[in-house]
Amino acid sequence: MKILVTGATGLVGGALLLHLLDSGHEVRAALRGDGGGVAPGCQPVRVGEIGPETAWGEALAGVEAVVHAAGCVHGGGTKSEFAHRARCLAVNVDGTINLARQAVAAGVRRFVFVSTIKVNGEFSEKGRPFTAEDLPRPVGAYALSKQAAETGLRRLAGESGLEVVIVRPPLVYGPGVKANFQTMMRWLKWGVPLPFGAIDNRRSLVALDNLVDLLGLCLVHPAVAGQIILAADGEDLSTSQLLRRLAGAMGKRALLVPVPANIVAAGMGLCGLGDEARRLCADLQVDIGPTTALLGWRPPVSLHTALHKTVRHYLQSS
Repeated sequence: MKILVTGATGLVGGALLLHLLDSGHEVRAALRGDGGGVAPGCQPVRVGEIGPETAWGEALAGVEAVVHAAGCVHGGGTKSEFAHRARCLAVNVDGTINLARQAVAAGVRRFVFVSTIKVNGEFSEKGRPFTAEDLPRPVGAYALSKQAAETGLRRLAGESGLEVVIVRPPLVYGPGVKANFQTMMRWLKWGVPLPFGAIDNRRSLVALDNLVDLLGLCLVHPAVAGQIILAADGEDLSTSQLLRRLAGAMGKRALLVPVPANIVAAGMGLCGLGDEARRLCADLQVDIGPTTALLGWRPPVSLHTALHKTVRHYLQSS
């Protein structure tokens, strides 16, 4: 199968290219720049910035399926919330629908959209993991734009027959992960005492290897067209458990101080870190039971193995 992958130089897109090539597919990588940094064996095509005016003709020629993993997550250098919202709208909504419409015109059969569990909400209720049937409760420009893109894609699918598959992952970790996950590993490497020893939440994660395996299946499985697929490792951890597991993978002991969660949240809120506090203290669980039942899929890599692989790469590169 000939497949176009967007976001090909990102964490997910880069790993997906390798997975698809190893699976025997012909892979084309859509890039903003000149084609550097992509896996040998794939065909790089420069498309420039993604937006409502992007021309996809060359990239889509002869393609049977698209995995759209590119998107605007953060402000991209913008300093105002208004500018961030505008960028998310242009890239994640208008850019996605523009690509999908041109994919229909080019004869593409299936369109796999990498969305986010944040469409369900920022956190789940205690003991009630998110499901695909939940009423969406997105918060913030990024999650709202992903929900709007999902809605537009489903509408286009109804009009055109394009097989749209929406995949909502939680936090993705693996070799090369950045942002908060990398920060946690840095804290542990330096032996910083952390006030998270009493955090008894439950959070779902998805290993990079597991996500790309699931995306590969979503490209070919006959039952998945028109579905919303939730992704996760199938083993949930508290923040304190995650930190201890990461420290153990480093051969260290996590220095966790048992501060009550409400005090942690209040203290971080006073420092302007309210969003980070919620991510560290609240629940965010994902039910992958329907995913495994529909696709016969099980995460191929255990959480233990994936955490050790992530830590090993971090230590080697830091």
